[in-house]
Amino acid sequence: MTRQFVVMTDTGSDLPDEYYVQHDVARVELGFTLDGVTYGGEDGAQMDVKKFYELLRGGAMPKTFQVTPAQAEAAIEPYVKEGKDVLVISFSSGLSGTCESYRVAAKSLAERYQAKVTVVDSLCASLGQGLFVDYIVKKADTGASLEETAAFAEELKGHICHFFTVDDLFHLKRGGRVSGATAVVGKILNIKPVLHVDDAGHLIPVGKAMGRKKSLAALVERMTELQELGKDDPVFISHGDCAKDVEYLIGLIQDRFGTRNFFVNMIGSVIGTHSGAGTVALFFKGRHR
Repeated sequence: MTRQFVVMTDTGSDLPDEYYVQHDVARVELGFTLDGVTYGGEDGAQMDVKKFYELLRGGAMPKTFQVTPAQAEAAIEPYVKEGKDVLVISFSSGLSGTCESYRVAAKSLAERYQAKVTVVDSLCASLGQGLFVDYIVKKADTGASLEETAAFAEELKGHICHFFTVDDLFHLKRGGRVSGATAVVGKILNIKPVLHVDDAGHLIPVGKAMGRKKSLAALVERMTELQELGKDDPVFISHGDCAKDVEYLIGLIQDRFGTRNFFVNMIGSVIGTHSGAGTVALFFKGRHR
């Protein structure tokens, strides 16, 4: 069935390039700066994500920036000029001001065009946002209206579970997610935190484990407690350049739940700036977050 409106999101979703093409999703590029060079964004340079993690492991200190209202308006305006309505699925407002930029742009465009621009704050990040977008795309493709799809999205977002663990606490410490003392003790004792994204879209520590394999097993335990998956519901996994750990995690999930529809992609440079190399994140639909 023909989709009735444009679905747009940003690269905070960590979806691969081919997803946007295959599913006809418009995107807005988030970006970062490193050594005085701007990457991503509206006109920035490009960097292979594997190269990014190589630099990060070598001590690089990138800084991210949010989408501005002007950039958001420039991304949306070509569609409303054509008379198309737009549903924007934003990176979590609990982690960035990007959502507010979309809202400012939507208001400005509404004053000049007749098309509707609806902004949904996903309260999601990385492939959690990607999973959210995937559900919305499937809803839109049933022929649902913009209003029906936006209402579906608002109800769904509290059920997109995010659980992740990191291999190195340094980047979480740098971003203020854990204290310096926690980072030091964690490194010495090989303690790996388990974190999630809460109902307000913030990163929150929810547990810890001794060692890498136990921290990955802890993600599966959280999934066991909360999952509400039908046979066709996918499980999304993103990672900071640590594919073998993802294979281990998938094995644990299959042992517990049998064969699932897995979608795996690397964490992009913007999210990776804050989570660091070695992050593994698990996303699924649950009873609640």
